[in-house]
Amino acid sequence: MSDSFSLADLEAIVAARASADAGSSYTRSLLDKGVAKCAQKLGEEAVETVIAAVSGSEKDLVGEASDLLYHLMVVLKARGVSLADIHAELARRTAQSGLAEKAARPTA
Repeated sequence: MSDSFSLADLEAIVAARASADAGSSYTRSLLDKGVAKCAQKLGEEAVETVIAAVSGSEKDLVGEASDLLYHLMVVLKARGVSLADIHAELARRTAQSGLAEKAARPTA
């Protein structure tokens, strides 16, 4: 892979694999299990990424972070959320400082 591989490339790969047969595509088999299963896998990868960040090697962290990003893209696909939606929200949030953005959020 070249250094120019992007999250948009990953989104396109997930979309293509989502159209494949579940017997030949892990992505399709995850999507067929529903959003909850996709989200569960995302959570598992998030925990593994945290563990790698705290006590793993750099190689471990890179691998787990890659898994995390893949599973995030699967969850977004399962929910019909595009990377463009995420980019728009990040652009909105970064238009001001993080502290100001956090202060402007509605309280729960």
